[in-house]
Amino acid sequence: MVRLTKHTREQYTQQIIHALNVNKIEEFRDTFLELHPTDQADVFSDFSKEQRKRVYTFLSPPEFAEVFQSLDVDFQKVTLLELDDNYASKMFNDMYADDVADFLHEIQSGKADKILKAMDKEEADEVKELLAYPPETAGAIMTKEFISIRATSTSSEVMEQLRQEGPEAETIYYLYVVDEKDHLVGVVSLRDLITAPLNEKIEQIMSSRIISVTETDDQEDVAKLIKKYDFLAAPVITKEGQLVGIVTVDDVIDVLEEEAEEDFGEITAARGSMDASISSFTAAKKRAPWIIMLMFLGLITAEVIGQFEETLEAVILLAVFIPLIMDSAGNTGTQALAVVVRGLALGNVERGSVGKMLKREFGTGIMLGLICMLTLLIIVPFLYSEGGLLLAGIVGVSLFLTLSIATMVGATIPLLINKLKIDPAVASGPFITTINDILGLLIYFSIATALLEYLPQ
Repeated sequence: MVRLTKHTREQYTQQIIHALNVNKIEEFRDTFLELHPTDQADVFSDFSKEQRKRVYTFLSPPEFAEVFQSLDVDFQKVTLLELDDNYASKMFNDMYADDVADFLHEIQSGKADKILKAMDKEEADEVKELLAYPPETAGAIMTKEFISIRATSTSSEVMEQLRQEGPEAETIYYLYVVDEKDHLVGVVSLRDLITAPLNEKIEQIMSSRIISVTETDDQEDVAKLIKKYDFLAAPVITKEGQLVGIVTVDDVIDVLEEEAEEDFGEITAARGSMDASISSFTAAKKRAPWIIMLMFLGLITAEVIGQFEETLEAVILLAVFIPLIMDSAGNTGTQALAVVVRGLALGNVERGSVGKMLKREFGTGIMLGLICMLTLLIIVPFLYSEGGLLLAGIVGVSLFLTLSIATMVGATIPLLINKLKIDPAVASGPFITTINDILGLLIYFSIATALLEYLPQ
């Protein structure tokens, strides 16, 4: 199987397109099917509509199923409209049940029902089972294509079973041992099976120390478990202990990407609007609640400045440093937020380590504040001779106090929100930035007002 590089992709694409255009079926098949399915999907995405229709006649439904599974969902929708109903049903029959379920989740329920009715009953029933689970659970992302074996079988019997069932399974690196009622009782790695004597009973080589997840576990918890134990797959069981599926590492990678995008959207107050395929109206509708809330918080910032109008009128030079105070407070708070949210997402923040984390962030804020204060004490007198060292001291001390508090605000808010069982990423960067802006301005103008009589006016 060939893996394309940047240099070879164009060469392969031209060769494949030429075979398509001149109707050389064998040349097309030899070249195209030599590629990895992911590269096949990349090349297929470059084809015109007419070229894609020719591909459907050159490849059988099982062969095209590999390509379809590797396409992004938007292109899958386009492709489905081009496929003959009979061809499409055969293709879905040859896809992994979890991949079919993922696709059906993304289309209208009427179209999904039509596809399920056209599929073989056994395949459709597996997909329906996955669709019945709540979204973002282990059951919703698991696959049904796994190999289960009996404890009473011998190694040679299981090897023969692998030859027959292996091509249909999503992974064969772990073999799951079940009893007569399909309860999970052990696991055997492919390595242990291969190295065991041929007449050895599975019960002699299996491990009964099983790490599994239940079908209702959150997908993020499943991803953390697989990452923690470096698994290639994890078994999914019911509350009664029956084996119903497995979650593979490729599904986990998708989950981690999805969760990271979701958290990034929360932190930037753009949740749900990061998909490049949605319209401007939809993106604006999703972002509007945050923007409106932040706008009202911004009015509080304006009110703070208005309360110190007399101070500003007396020493107009104080206005020059407002952006510096606000930007520094917001940036420092957002950095602390990112550190805490990452720790919570990865499960690194335990009950006993919260105090340690807050202490560290507070210490970091103090150190940053000291560095910025000393820098301003040196630079400001040279740039603004009117206020001299006193003006530099006001700005420097204000920034020192602001950064010390800003890190605590950025670290504390997501921890409090997490305590309320809400996604800590909801404590978005813009929200914490605005809060720190208000606190920073209050500190700055309070100190300036107290020392107003000593400033040149």
